[in-house]
Amino acid sequence: MNAFSLVSFIVIVACVWLFAYKRSRSVDTTGSEGFFMGGRSLTAFPIAGTIIMTNLSTEQIVGQNGQSYHAGMEVMAWEVTAAIAIVALAMVFLPKYFKYGINTVSDFIEIRYDTTTKRIISILFIITYMTSFLPVVLYSGSLVFNKIFRVDELLGVRPIVAIILVAFIIGIIGILYLLMGGLSLSANSDTVYGVGLLVCGLLIPILGILKIGHGSFIGGLNSIVDHTPWLLNSVGSIDSAVIPWPTLFTGMLFNNLYFWCTNQMIVQKALSGKNLAEAQKGAFLVGTFKVFGALFLVFPGIVARNLLGDTLLKNPDNAYPALVVEVLPQVLYGVFAAVIFGAILSSFAGALNATATLFSLDFYKPIINKQADDSRIARAGKITTVTVGIISVLVAPLISFAPAGLYQFVQEFNGLYNMPLLVIILLAFYSKRATALSAKVTIVVHIVLYSLSKVFLKDIHFLYVLSILFFLDLLIMFVVSKWRPDGDFVLESFNTKVDIQPWKHAKIVSIVLVILVIITYLAFSPLGFAHS
Repeated sequence: MNAFSLVSFIVIVACVWLFAYKRSRSVDTTGSEGFFMGGRSLTAFPIAGTIIMTNLSTEQIVGQNGQSYHAGMEVMAWEVTAAIAIVALAMVFLPKYFKYGINTVSDFIEIRYDTTTKRIISILFIITYMTSFLPVVLYSGSLVFNKIFRVDELLGVRPIVAIILVAFIIGIIGILYLLMGGLSLSANSDTVYGVGLLVCGLLIPILGILKIGHGSFIGGLNSIVDHTPWLLNSVGSIDSAVIPWPTLFTGMLFNNLYFWCTNQMIVQKALSGKNLAEAQKGAFLVGTFKVFGALFLVFPGIVARNLLGDTLLKNPDNAYPALVVEVLPQVLYGVFAAVIFGAILSSFAGALNATATLFSLDFYKPIINKQADDSRIARAGKITTVTVGIISVLVAPLISFAPAGLYQFVQEFNGLYNMPLLVIILLAFYSKRATALSAKVTIVVHIVLYSLSKVFLKDIHFLYVLSILFFLDLLIMFVVSKWRPDGDFVLESFNTKVDIQPWKHAKIVSIVLVILVIITYLAFSPLGFAHS
């Protein structure tokens, strides 16, 4: 990265902050609704932008392209099939969440079950975000940033020093974002970075294809189809180490439903919509992005394989950085660096905001300071933001000293509670007889069984394990509810805060999105580009 790139990087980051700050000034962040929920003022584009950018991290961009460099398009399941869960979010989960006027997913659990179950879920969310998301996003993001833009060479320092410096800068800026404008400021910033990521993300494979085709885009595509057709197959074998195809309809689907429909970090952004219709439109934009996201989150790995050959098979995570260095003009380095910086910043700020919201609303107000007014709750949220943010910044570099395999364990930590949470919420919607006791028993039994699976079923893909545990969790809730019934429960505690009229085009857009997913899978299959 030269001096021009550095200046353009700083100018872009500053301009995005200025734009987002001006857009968010109308929201009063001295109260909890303004700070945590953006004053329930977000429209479709900021909702979509902040969900996309909270979900997307540089580790994903590099990791998934690294996997596709080695294994091909079956990796796209993480992106494309998410659209099905996002349709469920828009059509099933959001109408119910909005009806009850909740701020957190655990609020809904309290309404339907009891306060203890709510706090168990909140603690699991907070622990996950603090241990397996915030520090990991900072460290892995800074690692990738340094790998692509060679900050260590620019400053003449060791790589670990550059990584710590980048993590520190991102952490401090993320904390300041939330302190100055809460969710509203970060959401408006995420929208700009989201557009930048889409443009720059698509530019990398396009430039790569042009280089393969010696200036011809069609020629480059034909070369990829002719020389590596097996990499274009999205349907993994039954024993695939990446995505076994049966899990698309079970473990992958259930994991997606948890992440997109019940995960506080994601759902909170949609609940900040000015009404249900805007939240649904935002969700559909996210779903569309996820289908086409495979073109820059997965496909560049295959472009790199064709352009760079098999030289990186021993360390495929270097495929995306190597492709960027190979095809991106020097003049655009600053722009691309700003976009990557924004991706790390957005994921960090999104999870940090969710952590502060859960602690302030589920623990500070009901337990620590029961008399706290709205402004005191918001103040507690700001103190939590600073505290958790600083801890994450300090812990992030320590991940580099962790033993091999710990990072993978941390990534699968969600498995401790994702399936029971999904089951508990689904039965809250559709069962009058599911009890609070059955919810608690299900969580405990699941944690024990999942932990044992990590010890005794190491060779079985974790999506197969989740497939089995989902149905086991359902069975446990039914059995315990029948064994210790608590009468019929009907959800009638409405506290609707905004207009809950659905978007008039929601059904047709849902159908179109599902069809898009099917078409994408057909295109990247032996019936499409992956001919034998």
